[in-house]
Amino acid sequence: MKCHNCGGELEKVNTDLPFKIRQNSIVILKKLPVLQCANCNEYLIEDPVMEKIDESLDKISSSTELEILNYAV
Repeated sequence: MKCHNCGGELEKVNTDLPFKIRQNSIVILKKLPVLQCANCNEYLIEDPVMEKIDESLDKISSSTELEILNYAV
């Protein structure tokens, strides 16, 4: 698959990404599978992974300021 930003090759990698879910809440997902460009580091999250991310983020308490979760397949 080609990068939509620069045309480089996308590679499957696991990375850690932050998600700001509310004004004062950040969740870091570790070992998240993404397609990342070897050239410009742009990344793409595939639909099934994004669905699982959405489910995980919906479960975060409204009082949470920072949470670190491992993405489990």
